[in-house]
Amino acid sequence: MGAMAMPVHQIAALPKSAERREAVLLYAELRGFARMSDLLDPTLVLLLASDFFGLAAAAASANGGEVVSLHNDTALAAFSGGKPSQCAPQAVLAAQHIQRESGALAEKWRNAYGLRVAVAQGLHLGETVLGQAGPRGVEQRIALGDSVTLTHYLVRRARAGEIVMSDSVMGALSVENLDLDAEPLPQLEIGKRPPIRIYGVLLDARLDFTA
Repeated sequence: MGAMAMPVHQIAALPKSAERREAVLLYAELRGFARMSDLLDPTLVLLLASDFFGLAAAAASANGGEVVSLHNDTALAAFSGGKPSQCAPQAVLAAQHIQRESGALAEKWRNAYGLRVAVAQGLHLGETVLGQAGPRGVEQRIALGDSVTLTHYLVRRARAGEIVMSDSVMGALSVENLDLDAEPLPQLEIGKRPPIRIYGVLLDARLDFTA
């Protein structure tokens, strides 16, 4: 079945930047922060959250991507500026940047505020709708589609401090050009979908401050 028809006047009002394209999506979730934020001054909570979001945005921008969504303790970035073989390594490099720099950030927070946090990440390559959306006058850049949902499942599969990727990302990588020690994990099963092969950049020992 084709796309649902839309009245001409509605089409004219659509954002001109809207596009549907292959993108590598990166979800970064700050584990351990949300529940600890109940114990901190609200101003400090927002300052620390901004530190994390700034780290995610800087990592994405430095590697050809953009942060398209911020929610609670998660940041979603999209890499769509080229072919999958270009975007996949960009996203992986951004994830490695976040993994590396978030360790230093976590140590700083632990010493200053007694917080114990780490970042879990999920990456997936798939068709994504990118563009501006939101209430009139406050539209913002956004990513929509089933790929966003799948990426969220992947970050939930990752343990604190780890990176989990779908086989679509791994298949687009030229791993000999990356310092990437990823290993196969049990397949991701979601409802009635076919199982998805996934890979993880794992820690030797699980961090013990999150479930």
